[in-house]
Amino acid sequence: MTSAHSKLYSDDVSLVVVVVDTNPFFWATAALPFADFFANLVHFVNSILLLNHLNCVVVIAAGVSSCTYIFDSSDASPAGGAGVTATFDKASRKVEEFIAQDARATAGNGVSPANAASLLSGALSLALCYIQRIFRSGTRHPQPRILCLQGSPDGPEQYVAVMNSIFSAQRSMVPIDSCIVGTHDSAFLQQASYITGGVYLKPQELNGLFQYLAAVFATDLHSRTFLRLPKTLGVDFRASCFCHKKTIDMGYVCSVCLSIFCKNQKKCSTCGSEFSRVMPDLNSMPDLSK
Repeated sequence: MTSAHSKLYSDDVSLVVVVVDTNPFFWATAALPFADFFANLVHFVNSILLLNHLNCVVVIAAGVSSCTYIFDSSDASPAGGAGVTATFDKASRKVEEFIAQDARATAGNGVSPANAASLLSGALSLALCYIQRIFRSGTRHPQPRILCLQGSPDGPEQYVAVMNSIFSAQRSMVPIDSCIVGTHDSAFLQQASYITGGVYLKPQELNGLFQYLAAVFATDLHSRTFLRLPKTLGVDFRASCFCHKKTIDMGYVCSVCLSIFCKNQKKCSTCGSEFSRVMPDLNSMPDLSK
């Protein structure tokens, strides 16, 4: 991916790619109705566009089985305010159609509602692809950042893809901000914000979601150097094993490709390396922390 060092930035011009969790299983039991959440999102996007007429906002919907672009402010720029309003109306209809389509696809795949996670890895990939297209469009471009509005639990099976996206964002100097609207923290997004230098926030009161978004995530990267933004108190660095896609505290690591396994393996399923040394079973080892 192209490094951001080779590009000339505009200090106060921002490109914000918002990844929205549209998991119907999560929003069916969420404390904040999706309609109210989407209304707060619309106000937040409008506030960013009002801060600078050169700002650009892109919204990506992350469902359970798929993800797609639902809003791009650059499509509405020639028509002014009326164009933005029309684009928002189109985005509202598009997100409703996407949620219905994703729900049908998810039902056909037999996904359990209790374990349904949104496709965060795919949405991050779409966001990075869009940013890279902006990088290659000319010598001047806005400062890019990604904002993830997440409510669903992490999907351990997406661990490798999510970490690849995080390291790609780090290399391109693209911060990943995270706003958690669910009841549990996200280990994936904690690591993403920590590694890329973004902001991680879990609002205490979702009824004031717009205030959190406007106060914390609307500021451009240049202005952030003068502000005291929230800092993550602790980051969950646990990984997911490659064999069962489960989050583990201790495991075995392949010395060749660094694949992680929860149980001792005679052969690496990723690179095919054979392990001649017999390792002890971690589950049978005594707990030294007591």
